[in-house]
Amino acid sequence: MDVVPLSVQIGRNADLWGSFGWRKESTVHREMDDIWIRYNRPPEDGNYAHFNDEHHGVFYPAWERLPALRPIVFSLMARLQATELGGVLITRIPPARAIAPHADDSWHVQHFNTKCYTVLETNDQCWYRVEDEFLVMKAGEVWTFDNRKEHEVKNEGKTDRMTLITCLRCE
Repeated sequence: MDVVPLSVQIGRNADLWGSFGWRKESTVHREMDDIWIRYNRPPEDGNYAHFNDEHHGVFYPAWERLPALRPIVFSLMARLQATELGGVLITRIPPARAIAPHADDSWHVQHFNTKCYTVLETNDQCWYRVEDEFLVMKAGEVWTFDNRKEHEVKNEGKTDRMTLITCLRCE
């Protein structure tokens, strides 16, 4: 996947990082930043207790500011014959940081049964683990995995790791 145009646009829109900090409040994701592209409408009252419950996704302002997302997201949908687009976000793990081991389980995870990782930027010391499998992904690669299984990411390198996560429903 050609990720250079998106990486350039992200660099030009650095103010998008952390504009929606709900996930960072979690101990699992506290060491990373993200840019939310599409998910449930944020609650007006600030109560996120039901944020992962059944919903129809909406695009956040970053979708308009990062038009290079469209060919990547729509290409994934077409290639995997997805019937519905779920959450879309970009995550960044700085050097010497990690996403702690965890398994996801919510309505969104169950309904959007295909999770795609498109690697935007990485280094050779950044690794992913899903159960007993370890993997070093390269920029431009796209991987799918079942995020209901225990997984973690560690960036032991000297540069950021940035990944586009696209959640799809595939029949």
